[in-house]
Amino acid sequence: MRFARVGEAGAEIPVVVHEDRLLDLRPLTSDVNGGFLKSEPVATTSRAISRGQLPLLDWRPYTRFGAPIARPSAVLCVGMNYVAHAAESGSPPPTTPVLFLKTPNTVAGPNDPVTIPRGSEKTDWEVELGVVIGRRASYLDSPGQSMGHVAGFVAAHDVSERTFQLEVSGGQWSKGKCSPGFTPIGPWLVTPDEVDHRALGLRSSVNGQVRQDSTTADMIFSVEQIVWHLSQFVTLEPGDLLLTGTPEGVALSGRYPFLRPGDVVEIEVTGLGRQRQQFRAWERL
Repeated sequence: MRFARVGEAGAEIPVVVHEDRLLDLRPLTSDVNGGFLKSEPVATTSRAISRGQLPLLDWRPYTRFGAPIARPSAVLCVGMNYVAHAAESGSPPPTTPVLFLKTPNTVAGPNDPVTIPRGSEKTDWEVELGVVIGRRASYLDSPGQSMGHVAGFVAAHDVSERTFQLEVSGGQWSKGKCSPGFTPIGPWLVTPDEVDHRALGLRSSVNGQVRQDSTTADMIFSVEQIVWHLSQFVTLEPGDLLLTGTPEGVALSGRYPFLRPGDVVEIEVTGLGRQRQQFRAWERL
């Protein structure tokens, strides 16, 4: 099942994509949020569809897809989770998941423009698999329990500013990860029964030139391992977003220039949809 949110920023309407039509979810929920995701959303929505309780939404006025989940309480990220990306970053593969945080206001729609931060010279792209939590996870006993706490998956773009992340970080990465709009996700939240998260293609391009082309099968730590591991340190709440790392092919490698105003980045994760962002210069409001 594919859940989405359409409409202008701050006024998105929750929908389910059913047979290439948008069905209005508002008879069931005010939003695609933690409360909805923890209440068996697939079964609940399926029953509502079969009973004709979800009206067809005319998609034509809604040219914008927002982030497919409402603002999460937390955005938790795993770094260097692909061997080749660790190598291009100048680091050995980690032996335990590397955790950093992004702020909730970084979450944006899949095609929203992204502002390059003031003073940035090293804004970079990172296509990733995003995991959305559906049930509270705390101190899980084993990775085998993890998928019972996952609501679904999203295509995610972990935009990063490398000077802020690495050179003026004070040893922690989040300064380079938290500019507003630095986490476009979507267009859909896809439930686990629809995709095999263990073998999804991840691709990115800049101005039409391919940069990343890999698969989640190359992850060092699997989705199951990540959810289990993080639950030992953080209570994961319904609606929270986890980013699982990016493959090789970013500007940090030195093979490509960093992003400049006017550049267009496109990312795609198999089965989870495509994104397109134009990067623009910072302006004082």
